[in-house]
Amino acid sequence: MTVTTVEPVDNDDESYDGEDDELEVLGEDVKDIEDENDNEQHASEIIIPEKETLTKKKKFKRKKWLTINLSACKYDSVRRVSRRFGMREVADDEDWMLYWTDFSVSLDRVMEMKKYQKINHFPGMAEICRKDLLARNLNRLHKLFPKDYNIFPRSWCLPADYGDFQAYARTKKNKSYISKPASGSQGHGIWVTKSFNQVKSGEHMVLQQYISKPLLLDGFKFDLRLYVLITSCDPLRLYLYEEGMVRLATIKYSEPTNSNLDEQCMHLTNYAINKHSSDFIRDDISGSKRRFSATLEVLEERGIDIDKLHHDICDVIIKTFISAHPILKHNYRTCFTHHIKGSACFEILGFDILLDRKCRPYVIEVNHSPSFTTDAPFDKELKEGLIMDALNMLNFSVADRRKCVDEEKRRIRERLMNRTRPKEKKEEHDEFSEANIRKNMDDWELNHNGMYRLIYPTEENKTAYDRFFEHSGTLFGETAASKARGECAR
Repeated sequence: MTVTTVEPVDNDDESYDGEDDELEVLGEDVKDIEDENDNEQHASEIIIPEKETLTKKKKFKRKKWLTINLSACKYDSVRRVSRRFGMREVADDEDWMLYWTDFSVSLDRVMEMKKYQKINHFPGMAEICRKDLLARNLNRLHKLFPKDYNIFPRSWCLPADYGDFQAYARTKKNKSYISKPASGSQGHGIWVTKSFNQVKSGEHMVLQQYISKPLLLDGFKFDLRLYVLITSCDPLRLYLYEEGMVRLATIKYSEPTNSNLDEQCMHLTNYAINKHSSDFIRDDISGSKRRFSATLEVLEERGIDIDKLHHDICDVIIKTFISAHPILKHNYRTCFTHHIKGSACFEILGFDILLDRKCRPYVIEVNHSPSFTTDAPFDKELKEGLIMDALNMLNFSVADRRKCVDEEKRRIRERLMNRTRPKEKKEEHDEFSEANIRKNMDDWELNHNGMYRLIYPTEENKTAYDRFFEHSGTLFGETAASKARGECAR
């Protein structure tokens, strides 16, 4: 028999990499293994038959999957990107780390979430994504700051604002108006009129003054679809994706007259409407749906200040979010009292922005679930790129599932044993921890932002909007928007 002295092999040790398949044992002597610190002899004697080798079993690390619930998502692009990101799709009855849905989230859904789970919508985002609530919130701040909040077409929510609309229309007889359903999409139910008498008092709709002198491309009316990522609402943190879509009408534009009001493909830029036109051109540089970056080059050649345009677009987006910030902040604090390690929510919103002939941007509407359909190569590149960049910015490790479970057990154990820290020290510790968590979250986002660019807060604008935040919060519960909000909640 050959006797040798070896360290016991622990196949469950995470540090063992399993590279050596076989350990050959030679010689008759007993080998001593010396400790690195005190050179003290220690060993385990193992008797091994001659001509026999000791084999180490390879240790394969089990791959750690991130799980995503896509049961309420219809887009294949989201599924493709999540797989590339390393996520495994799970069902409703399985444990998930990310819930991606095409619909607004209910309070019941978010209040049941665990600390390590994230969802792709903020509760309360309907404040800017429903056309009627968006109009009420922006009107509210426009009354306080008429010059600063001249960022959207004059709007009325019917039937509540019917009297105001009639009084205005009688003094502005040459104006045109566009009517939209409060919560519609893809151009459904939209019509243009020059006669205020066609608007009935009992109808439920949002009425906007039509921007009759828009900026044109090749003679066509167009709008911008830009993508904004909100990673936190408390504090507010906004990113704008560098690329976007420019959507053109397919009939050359002329100002509204009684003879052309029914020409939807002249007055509406919605892709869902114009794609059925025989004049629709599929070219992402010069067609009916173009790259935002290519359009900026064209506008720059026409002498437009692109830096100023970018600043003005960001300003419109930030002010739109400020109008809804009080309810977003209130809902988040109510639903996620225990989510202290990063934000439990994020959201990709589609902003539709129209430029007038002086290149001033106006927010037309905000889409809480912009289409991620990819029926063209440009769509696939743009939409899958912005989804992937958004996922990269979510730091899933900061709220690790195992850590959260262990922390909850520790908290329960301390509570049962009455081991609580002194109040003063606890508050100091919590404040320090929250500041560190916030800084780490910000650093992670800026190091993984891809084509997203931080637009708020920045060093240049972090105090520029304070007065709007202040008034938005104090008037939160005192306006017609609060009444409409309560009706929606019921």
